[in-house]
Amino acid sequence: QVELVESGGGSVQAGGSLRLSCAFSGTIVNYNYMGWFRQAPGKEREGVAAIYIGAGYTRYADSVKGRFTISQDNIKNTMTLQMNSLKPEDTAMYYCAAGYVVGASPLDPLRFRYWGQGTQVTVSS
Repeated sequence: QVELVESGGGSVQAGGSLRLSCAFSGTIVNYNYMGWFRQAPGKEREGVAAIYIGAGYTRYADSVKGRFTISQDNIKNTMTLQMNSLKPEDTAMYYCAAGYVVGASPLDPLRFRYWGQGTQVTVSS
């Protein structure tokens, strides 16, 4: 059984920072990317950041470039998202996911098969 569990969400003021973590267990088969996605009320789920397993290649949404950093620890089976200079528009439920992506954007949530339950991030102005 595959399990992805997010933690680290919370409420901060604009300009603040949060660090999200994703712990994954079980046997995840046929995946080459892990990523962070978010969904605000009334909006579609969107990709925030993704990392290619092993090689460490990363991809970011334009809206978070320079502010967010994704990283992964294969030994500890964890993935993190460091979020700095947070803005009110970053408010959303954040999910970690694992999937197999070839010939497509690693920020496309449809490419990801395994998902966590999400952690809420709220940024106030």
